[in-house]
Amino acid sequence: MVTTDQRLDINDYISTIKHGGIMNIIGLNLVKAELKLRENLTSAHKNFYIRVRNDRGDVPGWVLVVLMTTGLVTAIWTIAAPRLTTILKNSLDAMNGIR
Repeated sequence: MVTTDQRLDINDYISTIKHGGIMNIIGLNLVKAELKLRENLTSAHKNFYIRVRNDRGDVPGWVLVVLMTTGLVTAIWTIAAPRLTTILKNSLDAMNGIR
């Protein structure tokens, strides 16, 4: 919707018609439309880059995931290390017996 500040007021129309005709009115409206479009595009461009610049991602979430994964691997490794060592030793001994 076009607001009153974007349209030519009646004095502009009368003045323009007196000094150049309808083509000047069309040209003037086109210039105003272009300026408004540029203003809107510039505003959208600035808002987009402000949002992109402020998007740091979920750093605390990733740190939490890494710490929890490290803790789980350490806990499982501590519990399973003796069994894993035994399984690996038995497998290697069995492979040595094949030769």
